[in-house]
Amino acid sequence: MTVDIKVFGTEQLCASCVNLPSAKETAEWLEAALSRKYGSDSIRIVYSDFQQPQTDDDKSWANRIIEEDLWYPLVVISGEIVGEGNPKLKDIYEKLESMGVQPIASTAEAE
Repeated sequence: MTVDIKVFGTEQLCASCVNLPSAKETAEWLEAALSRKYGSDSIRIVYSDFQQPQTDDDKSWANRIIEEDLWYPLVVISGEIVGEGNPKLKDIYEKLESMGVQPIASTAEAE
């Protein structure tokens, strides 16, 4: 099972996010962190610029970001907002594990 994790953002930082990483940097950070914990086969990070949405789903999220004044980067898993502005790994871990994604056993734990 591969779970798609969508990270919505844009090149321009939001006014409240000046000291935070960009949405694209957040997507890269999440990919590294989640791949270490769950393996690269279990998750797929997809970055989407909400000012240039490519799919109908992306357009729907872009409208929500604008209309509801959501903070970005916005992290969405299975249609649910799991992180907004400065996403927390703990929240993302909980969502993934509630969907049946299991952490890979590390060599340190196996010894």
